[in-house]
Amino acid sequence: MSARNERSFLRIAAVAVAMFGFGYLLVPLYDVFCEITGLNGKTGRVDEAAVVARYEPDTSRTVTVQFVANNNLGMPWQFGPVVASMDVHPGKVYQTAFTARNPTAQDMVGQAVPSVAPGKASRYFNKTECFCFDQQPLAAGESKDMPIRFIVDPNLPKDVTTLTLAYTVFDVTQQVAMK
Repeated sequence: MSARNERSFLRIAAVAVAMFGFGYLLVPLYDVFCEITGLNGKTGRVDEAAVVARYEPDTSRTVTVQFVANNNLGMPWQFGPVVASMDVHPGKVYQTAFTARNPTAQDMVGQAVPSVAPGKASRYFNKTECFCFDQQPLAAGESKDMPIRFIVDPNLPKDVTTLTLAYTVFDVTQQVAMK
């Protein structure tokens, strides 16, 4: 192989490796970007003590928070909120839960991905505890309640009177097994 062909091959190989690396990192980078900016309805974890100290509850205002659950295609779990909605005062911490049941004969691991609508309100919805922060293993036939603690920022625009917190649960059993 001539030196020129060898350099071309090395350049092409380097570009292919860089493209693979970029593709591999794209999803985690996008998740971080969405969490920081609130884009795409993503919400992140906050320290409850710090948030409570920062906010004064606005008891003159009520916001309805709706809870929605979806299963990704092929996810057999029975998954849903304990309550369909709650009326909350911005600046106050609330707790509710979602229930998951694995009706199959196999142990499985699920991962819930949250989304808040309307999108502009996602940066004002803060979770201090959420089952979505971790993968959720369920044995065959097992059920469990999975808590969520949240606070709506009192700076939520006044025209937003209803928030919808939706979770989609994915089967990540295969991905966990490959680690």
